Amino acid sequence: MKSLKYLLTVFTGTLVYVLICITCGRNGIWASSQLLEQKRLISANTQNIQNINEQLILEKTAIQNDEDVIAAYARKLGYVKEGEKIVKVKGLGTVQNRMYDTGTVLKSREVLYVPEWICKACGITVGVLLFILMLLYDISYGNISFKKRQFETVTGIPVYEVPQI
Repeated sequence: MKSLKYLLTVFTGTLVYVLICITCGRNGIWASSQLLEQKRLISANTQNIQNINEQLILEKTAIQNDEDVIAAYARKLGYVKEGEKIVKVKGLGTVQNRMYDTGTVLKSREVLYVPEWICKACGITVGVLLFILMLLYDISYGNISFKKRQFETVTGIPVYEVPQI
C-alpha cells in the first residue's frame, strides 16, 4: 500500500504536466484559439480587399466604356462639351482628388504559449512536493522510522530442543 501512495505522486506530477501542455502548451487550447482568431481576422481582411477590388474593376469598366461617367469625370477636371456653358463659383475647388481605399496591411502576431520546459518543471515540482508530503505523513504516523533497530544479543551457547530421529 505504501508504494501505491508514492506511485500516486508520479501519476499526479505527470497529470499536471499533461494538463498544462493541453491548455497552455505550444499546440494547446490557448495557442489554437489565438490562431483561430488570426485566421478570422485574415479572412475578414481578405474579403474586404476582394470587395475593394470588385468596386475598382466596376469603376474602371465604367470609366472605359460609359460615356456619361467619362463626361462626369471630365467635368470634375474642368472640361466642357461644345455648347455647354461654365459657371464658376469662387471659393470652391474645381478638382477633387479622390483617394482610393486599398485595404489595410495585416501582420500576423506571434502566438503566445507556455514553453515545454516550464510544463515539465511544473509537473516535476508538483510530483516532488506531493512525494515529500506523503513521506512526511508516513514519518509522522510512524510508518517509516529512521531509528536504529535494537537487536537482542544472546550470550553463551544457545540450546535448541530439536527432536532426534
